[in-house]
Amino acid sequence: MANIKSAMKRVKVNKVKAAANKARKSELKTVLKKANLAAESGANKEEAIKAAIKRVDQACAKGLLHKNNAARKKAQLAKKLSGRSPAP
Repeated sequence: MANIKSAMKRVKVNKVKAAANKARKSELKTVLKKANLAAESGANKEEAIKAAIKRVDQACAKGLLHKNNAARKKAQLAKKLSGRSPAP
């Protein structure tokens, strides 16, 4: 454990931020899984995929995902929405 007051605060703040990031990342994965299932089953396909794309954009804006990673995820979702088969 750190001895300096500011370093002790950083440890506490980092713990809180890490927990928040973990929760956001988990929620993003859940939304993506729901969108993939909806794309396969066809039920609420458009609605689920649009919600997932919105969440990916939000995660990118918050710094949770790199912009290229977010763009790739959005492109994959858009392919599923349009009905084209994803690349192998």
